[in-house]
Parts: sequence; structure tokens; C-alpha cells
Amino acid sequence: MSLIALNRDGGQAIYSQIAVLLEKEVAHFYNPGDLLPSEKELAERFAVNRHTVRRALDELIAAGLVERRHGKGTFVLDRPIDYTVGKGTRFTETLEALGKAAESRVLRKLIVPARDGVAERLQVPVETPVVWVETLRRVDERPVCVISHFLPQAKFNEVFSEYGSGSLHEFIRRHCGIKLIRKESLVSALLPQGDDASLLGMPLNQPVLRVKSVNVDDRDGTPAEYALTRFRADRIQLRIFP
Repeated sequence: MSLIALNRDGGQAIYSQIAVLLEKEVAHFYNPGDLLPSEKELAERFAVNRHTVRRALDELIAAGLVERRHGKGTFVLDRPIDYTVGKGTRFTETLEALGKAAESRVLRKLIVPARDGVAERLQVPVETPVVWVETLRRVDERPVCVISHFLPQAKFNEVFSEYGSGSLHEFIRRHCGIKLIRKESLVSALLPQGDDASLLGMPLNQPVLRVKSVNVDDRDGTPAEYALTRFRADRIQLRIFP
């Protein structure tokens, strides 16, 4: 891809022209996971400064075409993962079945009193102690979602004391003897809140898919987990089955 002359006297900003050109090149010459030339190389190619190149790349990042990985460069993204939401969906197993390398990292574990929506969805009195586990899920080394899990401490204290990584539902099945079944999920879109954008490596003006799920104990149907998931909308499309 040779040096390209830009229209410096027209009405379109230089960085926007570069973004358009790069978007076409990504579509025709690159595959998912490919590394783009460095900002220095692109600046030399277009005869502009690196700040202009960075603004152009920011346009592609906002469009969900590429992502910037700290210390590594800018990489082409693949198509959204087709993620099935069903009664027994498990993040790790679902992604591994698609040939993806999935991992879970615990960000924090706390015992907190159940408030408002948490108490209501778990059908426990307000102030009931619950285990709050915050996890970051990555697929092929890229952040995909942040999940807040809330579970009654009386039934799931092992989660607080022993859970460290991997499939939470598999841990609960093995250590607590309980199989969790999804009862309902509510899906909405909103801008990232708190530190979600930073954790997911995404712009603040790009929406996340928020999924509120209630999972029940398959033995008696009592609510056992309330999970609040924030997916990067550009990396996941939800396939929902009743």
C-alpha cells in the first residue's frame, strides 16, 4: 500500500480522510487479528503527524473495526461472537465450544448486604448477606464482558472463601452441589458506567449490552444467583432461546 496524496484543501478533515482509507484497507486487505502498521509508519506514509493518525485510528476504534492494545499496537477485530443465551448457558463452556480460549479473572469478592433490586431478585429480605463477585471475562485474550454475581452467603459461602477463576457455575456445581438454571434475562443497551469502559478497553461513548439474569436452584426453583453482565456490544451478539 503506497503513499497516498490527501486533499488538504477540501472540506473534509485530514484525519477523517485517513480513517476512510484505512477502513477500506481493513475490509479488503486484512484479516481478524492482523496488526496494522504502527502510528509512526502510518504518519510517514500519509505525511502527517502521529496525533492526526491517532485521531484516524480512534475513528476505526469507535466503529468497532480495530482495537488498540497497550504496548502491542492496533489490531483488526473479528466479527461479533454468536453467544447463545439459554437455560443452562455457561460462559466458559459456550465459548470453548466455539473454539475460543475463554478465561475469567476475579476483580473483587465481598460480603455485602442485599439492597433493593438484588434482594428482590434473590427473594431474600433486605440486608441479607450476599456474596458479591465481580469478574472480567476475556476471549482469545480480549476483554468481552464484566459480570457482577450476587449469591446468598448462607448457601454459597464457598464461593467467597475458595472461588478464584474459571467457570463460576461449574465451581458451584462441584463445591456446593447445586446446578444453576437460568430463569429469566433482561437485555438493554446503555453507555458504560463506573470503570467498565476501562476494564473492557472501549470508548465511553460506545454502548454495552447489559443483561440482568436470575438463575435458580434446579432442585427447588428458588433464586440462587442474580447476575448483571455488561458485554462489549461490538464483540457479542446474543442468540436467545426460551
